[in-house]
Amino acid sequence: MAKESMKARERKRQKLVEKFAEKRATLKAAGDYEGLQKLPKNASPVRLHNRCQLSGRPKGYMRQFGVSRINFREMALKGLIPGIKKASW
Repeated sequence: MAKESMKARERKRQKLVEKFAEKRATLKAAGDYEGLQKLPKNASPVRLHNRCQLSGRPKGYMRQFGVSRINFREMALKGLIPGIKKASW
């Protein structure tokens, strides 16, 4: 499990990115790079990091499901993800 502070920090960054998205797009279109530099650092979408929605784990993240590989495996074995079953041949 990731620390709650790390999860909170990521949520805060996400809110900042959403808040400044429109302003960032207009400044970028106008070529105003000085204006872009005056925006908060965490308003840049590059600073976001994908994290598991359940555990907050930053590594082994599966984009299609929004969870880490470990939680994906547990959920798949329990039958919580439709259309996914363990391979056997």
